[in-house]
Amino acid sequence: MTVFTKRVYRVVMGIPLGQVRTYKWVAKKSGSQRAYRAVGTVLKNNPYPLIIPCHRVVRSDNVSGGYIFGEDKKKQLLDLEKEIARCLMSRR
Repeated sequence: MTVFTKRVYRVVMGIPLGQVRTYKWVAKKSGSQRAYRAVGTVLKNNPYPLIIPCHRVVRSDNVSGGYIFGEDKKKQLLDLEKEIARCLMSRR
């Protein structure tokens, strides 16, 4: 695993539950502003997609982008996370 891959995974793991960020944002936070396609490749090869939440990363035009389990599952996961986040916030 490369240093860049580790950085990408660390950044993606920091995206809050129910929120999304763009591939470009992840690339910038990983230290390589123009490497957004490389971020996509790293996330495409994510060996732990439910632990490293690559489903929280979308294209700059807010189109979902790909997901190992399919775009429908990506949307379902994001919707579920948004609901969980809402429930957690209402308990405060």
